Amino acid sequence: MQAKNMMLGFVAASLLGGGVAVGGYKLLEGAPTPAASAVATDPQMRYTAALRSTPYAAPEGLNFVAAAAAVTPAVVHVMTEYKADPNAGMGSQSRMMMDPFLRQFFGDGGGMGGGGGQMPQGHPQIPGGGGGEGSGSGVIIAANGYIVTNNHVIDKASKITVVLDDKRKFEAELVGADPSTDLAVLKVKADNLPFIKYGSSDDVKVGQWVLAVGNPFNLNSTVTAGIISAKGRSIGILARDQAMGIESFIQTDAVVNPGNSGGALVNTAGDLIGINSAISSHTGSFEGYAFAVPSAIVSKVVDDLLKYKVVQRALLGVQMREIDASFASEKKLATMNGVYVIKPVENSAAALAGLREGDIITAINNTSVTSSAQLQEQVARFRPGDKITVAYYRGAEKRTASATLFNAANTTAVVRETPANASIAYEGAKLSAVSTKLQNSLGIEGGAQISGIAKSNFKQTGMADGFIITRIDKNQITKPADVAAYLEQAKNNSGALIEGVYPDGRKSYYPIGRE
Repeated sequence: MQAKNMMLGFVAASLLGGGVAVGGYKLLEGAPTPAASAVATDPQMRYTAALRSTPYAAPEGLNFVAAAAAVTPAVVHVMTEYKADPNAGMGSQSRMMMDPFLRQFFGDGGGMGGGGGQMPQGHPQIPGGGGGEGSGSGVIIAANGYIVTNNHVIDKASKITVVLDDKRKFEAELVGADPSTDLAVLKVKADNLPFIKYGSSDDVKVGQWVLAVGNPFNLNSTVTAGIISAKGRSIGILARDQAMGIESFIQTDAVVNPGNSGGALVNTAGDLIGINSAISSHTGSFEGYAFAVPSAIVSKVVDDLLKYKVVQRALLGVQMREIDASFASEKKLATMNGVYVIKPVENSAAALAGLREGDIITAINNTSVTSSAQLQEQVARFRPGDKITVAYYRGAEKRTASATLFNAANTTAVVRETPANASIAYEGAKLSAVSTKLQNSLGIEGGAQISGIAKSNFKQTGMADGFIITRIDKNQITKPADVAAYLEQAKNNSGALIEGVYPDGRKSYYPIGRE
């Protein structure tokens, strides 16, 4: 009996000891470690490992259904056709590529496996020997049939067709285009169409929800959602072809793919805050960054194209650079929040307003600018002859100046559309359009043929009468007026390189205005 009682005592003791051990372990498990507790309670500590659960509820009214329903009927499918290349062989075939500018970013092979870059998001075939087709998106901005899209969606198209969300199809007229902002306006013969109203791109905030609506991969009426991830973004895509390209994109992570070009970027109220134009991609498809032209620029460009057929581009006239920490330290600058003036262009709006080398422009009309892209966007909203207020630092002193903006010819006159075949006089020489027959024989597009060189300022270049100018620096010459525009601009950039060909096929290059 004594042995039995002893055995029961051992069992009871074991159970009691085990319970105490388990209970102690559980008590210790639920308590914070001394280190974590000290970190969480010590006001001197800047970091804590303690976790907390914060309840989150979506803001009231954050519903994409209403915006999608309002916007989708006003986003159209833009389909393009291209004429066959008369110089291509009979066996040539059109080549499918994601975008007419694709080779500029992915190498001459045009394949999708090349290096990274930014690319506009149309979806055409490149016009080859057999012609080609393409597609993109557009946004109806007026009930009587005006549509805005990207210039690269319709560039060089021989026929443009618009398909509405309700499947109606119309042939579209090109009202006007502006390569420097990559925008174009189309018109279809229809009325009482659904349309999207402009929203203010100035009011959008980083982190704000937005919708992208378009026709990626020929999939009609596709809606994606994301947030604004940056504003005033410059990605160098327009500057590749347009020396005066304006880039101050809205950056978003809403999914955008080939075919979305020209489509709508809208806020949750369904207001148009941008036109989707490009993505940053290593593969040609979406990787998280899409870029849209802000509505503040869209509305101004569209208004100009409807009124004048050509955009009234205002220029401040400064050579500038952005400021980083090392440059600010080197120059002992009073602020980094602005754009550094390398020098004002002679007789420009900036020079006449009193700006000097070393000034730091911080605001245009009370809107802060911290990058070249932001400054260009603010100035691009105005026309030649408009006055703006420029805030700047000179040393540590804050100043303001009133500047009257000029056009590329350094005047305040309204720029009128020049017919492509119109001859012009420039610097004492005559510039004429190139006949289609001569273009075909030389394998060129457009160009301007020069004559009267002996009595002109072109005499010193060494070029001879009959020379056909095809490029000035990186800019293609499509008509005589292009020569005057780009050479006027080159005067502000220490000259240019003129490229071209003689009627007998000899190619030549002539520097102008360079020491």
